Amino acid sequence: MHAAHLPHPATAPAPDGPPVVLDRREGPYGEVVLRRHGTLLQIIANGCFLMDTSDGRSERLLMDVALETLESREAGEALESREAGEAPEPQAGRPAPSVLIGGLGVGFSLAHAAADRRWGQITVVEREAAIIDWHGGPGRPSAPDAAPLAEISAAARTDPRTEIVHADLLTHLRTTGARYDALCLDIDNGPGWTVTEDNDDLYSPAGLAACRTHLTPGGVLAVWSAEPSPEFETALRNAGFRAVHTKEIPVSRGVPDAVHIAVGPR
Repeated sequence: MHAAHLPHPATAPAPDGPPVVLDRREGPYGEVVLRRHGTLLQIIANGCFLMDTSDGRSERLLMDVALETLESREAGEALESREAGEAPEPQAGRPAPSVLIGGLGVGFSLAHAAADRRWGQITVVEREAAIIDWHGGPGRPSAPDAAPLAEISAAARTDPRTEIVHADLLTHLRTTGARYDALCLDIDNGPGWTVTEDNDDLYSPAGLAACRTHLTPGGVLAVWSAEPSPEFETALRNAGFRAVHTKEIPVSRGVPDAVHIAVGPR
């Protein structure tokens, strides 16, 4: 599932006419609906608006901040080596950083990551089979307009670096042996405003420990939130993360969106 990103009024004028339902599914987490409203595609879960295709600024920032933090980490390690009189680690053979994206949504994060050749392996974990289908994934969608979200993600999905995993994020973290240079999570409105109650576990000490365990040394955790959360920053520090900080994304009305960033232990 993807976070409930509300459209920004400045970039998303109200479409004319009623929305048209393209597909409706019952899944293990309830009902999910894909509908078209004017030029926008919208995802609704259990009657609650989740997100639409009006604005992908915060999803792009999520990916960019994670990569910038990784590059800053590498620059800092090289400087420390020089100051200690050590030979710097060769860069030519270092693989491009891997990233796990939690939540496929309308595909903005995946598309932005795949468009940046600095990323290596891109793994997307999405628990709703319907959402994967709407991007043209495996399965047999029931609607004639079966994969309308492919207009955003088609190139990224066929990129050889991309893997889409149908699983609950925390279940995936608890069962995979993979480690990632970055975890970019966008599955809720934020740590204090989850899409479903069982997502609370992800932000618990055990859930954050699972995130830390599946990062490479010095890896980056980036978490999208509908508002800044000082409490979550404290939880990240208590979970053993360092360099914890928040990037804010101004919106036309209300509190800014936020991306929480934290660096795992080396």
